[in-house]
Amino acid sequence: MIKAIILDIDGTLTNSQKEITADTKEALLKAQEMGIRLAIASARSENGLRRFGRWLDFEHNNGIFICYNGGLIINSQTNEVYYEKAMPTELAKEILEHLKQFDCIPMVNKDEYMYLNDAFKGMIHTPNGDMDIIQYETRSNEFLICEKADLADFVDFEVPKILVAASSDYMAENEEKMGAPFKDRARTGMTVPFYYEFNAKGVEKDVAIEKAFEEMCISSDEMMAFGDAQNDVAMLKYVKYGIAMGNAIDELKEVAYDVTDDNDHDGIAKALYKYIPELKDVTL
Repeated sequence: MIKAIILDIDGTLTNSQKEITADTKEALLKAQEMGIRLAIASARSENGLRRFGRWLDFEHNNGIFICYNGGLIINSQTNEVYYEKAMPTELAKEILEHLKQFDCIPMVNKDEYMYLNDAFKGMIHTPNGDMDIIQYETRSNEFLICEKADLADFVDFEVPKILVAASSDYMAENEEKMGAPFKDRARTGMTVPFYYEFNAKGVEKDVAIEKAFEEMCISSDEMMAFGDAQNDVAMLKYVKYGIAMGNAIDELKEVAYDVTDDNDHDGIAKALYKYIPELKDVTL
């Protein structure tokens, strides 16, 4: 019996227009009506998850936010922090100093602010065209912008995540050099072709999922998870019902329990009705 559903956001819960489709939303609301617990597990910050929680009525259903790839776990209804793990200040400073040699845009957030070097230098080239990545990140995560000429000098706090953006071609050529000095001291890796991320060592979605649900006595055999990217691999391998979206990378499809339709064709809803057929009888 499935007792918990864990959802990645970009490329999974949301479609290409960054929206939750009506059928997917209805299926997830029905799941909660049945008593199934929902969690959103994303590389995003808490700020970036709140609006999705509102759309899925998390505030009335004890929905769980797993932020920063697993670096922060919060009960969205009570705001209780279940778990938190950030990078030590000195390590974050060292990474930010190292990144100065690259043609990239490092970003660090704290509370309601996103700290970066220059708010007017955010244009990058992605597989889907040119975009202002600073505008996208700050608006989608509901951050205020604060410019700092030297992030390495500015940071005097533990950092949950350093987000690095660059044009896709440049990132492909340089991502190994960006992360190489820190492979043994931090969690490093790409999430999409134009993002590279640094988290505290040991931060992973599967570890966070176990911590989030252990007190509820929900085991991995009773969990279903949905994802599409490299940072979802550990999560899909951990749960029994690891479902890769039709638009997922091949590496994820290879480890998945099943592959559903893509995020533009209600892949989540289709898998939920397949594995929890009684959802069809639930009324909202």
